[in-house]
Amino acid sequence: MPDLADGVARFQQDVFPAKADLFARLAAQHTPHTLFIGCSDARVVPELITQGEPGELFVIRTAGNLVPAYTPGANGVTAGIEYAVSVLGVSDIVVCGHSACGAMTALAEGHDLTGAPTVAEWLRHADAAVARTAGLTAGPGKVGALVRQNVYAQLTNLTTHPCVARALAEKKVTLHGWVFDIATGRVEALDGTGTGTLPLAS
Repeated sequence: MPDLADGVARFQQDVFPAKADLFARLAAQHTPHTLFIGCSDARVVPELITQGEPGELFVIRTAGNLVPAYTPGANGVTAGIEYAVSVLGVSDIVVCGHSACGAMTALAEGHDLTGAPTVAEWLRHADAAVARTAGLTAGPGKVGALVRQNVYAQLTNLTTHPCVARALAEKKVTLHGWVFDIATGRVEALDGTGTGTLPLAS
């Protein structure tokens, strides 16, 4: 906790003054251009990866970057998506998976999650991706394949949300699938067919 307090002090003394004009504008307006749905993993920081300024990304982070398919009723993920799309009017949505994802590793390697029943239930939102990689041998290759298939599965789940389906039909929003490699800093943009990757940066 002292490290966090020190960080706040440095922000207030060094960072904030340098961006005072930006924060003054942000105090009066909130117009992010992208909804970024990423993993809760502490190693995956959307603003750092994209080098975005405050106010540019509307961020939702969930374990395994999972997006439950739409069901009636309130939940935090659905509310965040709806707000970003219907109220803020974002033009792009990114679902970003990453290497060494704990959630995907647990599924790929069949970890015993009886001690974490809520986690086990949450990971059911990746069932489609698990099914697509069922024939692969356990190991890093399977984890990597599952990470990618999971991004595709969550993009599919996104389209079940009425606000997203409507925005897509009206060509007001574009969906993107990314995979971030922690060790290299490389980001891959997955193509729309589910069969290949397009490098964003080498």
